[in-house]
Amino acid sequence: MRIDADASPVFSGSYDPQDVTFLLKPVSMAATDVAAKEAAIQSGRRHYSEMIAPESIPDDRYLGLYHAALARNGARLAQDVASLAARLVERRPGREIILVSLARAGTPIGVLLARTLRAWGHRASHYSISIIRDRGIDPVALAHIAERHDPRDAIFIDGWTGKGAIAQELRRSLDACPHGFAPALAVIADPAGQADIAASDDDYLIASGLLNGIVSGLVSRSILNTDVVGPGDFHACVTYPHYAHADMSHAFIAAIAPLAAAATPRSIAGHAARRAMLGQACETMVEALLAKTGSRDRNRIKPGIAEATRALLRRMPERLLIRDRDDADVAHLLHLAAGHAIPIEPLGADSHYRAVAIIRSLGNDR
Repeated sequence: MRIDADASPVFSGSYDPQDVTFLLKPVSMAATDVAAKEAAIQSGRRHYSEMIAPESIPDDRYLGLYHAALARNGARLAQDVASLAARLVERRPGREIILVSLARAGTPIGVLLARTLRAWGHRASHYSISIIRDRGIDPVALAHIAERHDPRDAIFIDGWTGKGAIAQELRRSLDACPHGFAPALAVIADPAGQADIAASDDDYLIASGLLNGIVSGLVSRSILNTDVVGPGDFHACVTYPHYAHADMSHAFIAAIAPLAAAATPRSIAGHAARRAMLGQACETMVEALLAKTGSRDRNRIKPGIAEATRALLRRMPERLLIRDRDDADVAHLLHLAAGHAIPIEPLGADSHYRAVAIIRSLGNDR
């Protein structure tokens, strides 16, 4: 970690310093057991961002599924990174591109975009900052970036959309254009139709979505708890240096970045025309699943391969819905569900999503 001129701690996790600057405050914080965390969230006693779930190194079978996904979909991801990078160049020609990835799923994608842009001869800076559903984006991090760059050159980066909760939070947070930032969001995959720029709207498996901190610079998701975040502080995180021996952050970037730099970008302008249809299809599915489960809590519905993965890794799902059990992109979900005895049900062959997880109700739906 280094201390910047304004005394704000900034660091790059296990990434190379030129790859990313995390605008997060590393803290020591005990992990909360998944069951206790779920009970606290559903009862309304605590917000999810006040706690952090334990993380561990996946078993060998799961890591094998990660490597298989990287081999199977790596070239596709590289092509999508290149197409997204080219669109960002078109958006602000001749300007430095300020990539602001949303920690932490956006971070590996931001690193890939930064490397691709620089390989093509463009100027790019990359920051990773916190945004938290119902709590907003980190205003201290925004101010930090605004002091150093023109906010009009900034684009917010995430890996994918599930049902669009973070995209909507970004718009709410930046509704008044603080410091001149606009809520422009770019993602690799946008099945929810909520991103402003997307390389794809297919719910396909992005390999980094299988893993947690060991593919994200050994950094946790962000934390907003007044016990560790005071006035003027960045939102917090914990780091995992004890998992350095299992860290795949560099290997993931090394596998994709050269392919992205060498790829010929394709036009992704057509995504904008599909956004309304995608958004309506997502909303219809969520409403149908809420009715099926007798719930009013939209936060229990986790659509998409990546969001379902996070639910199985960090939450307590009651069931997993799968479009096609023979789809290689959901093999890791079947593995996780089997390990936790989570029932698997059909999602429907006409679903735009390949998987949806439904969080278990503890009787506190509000």
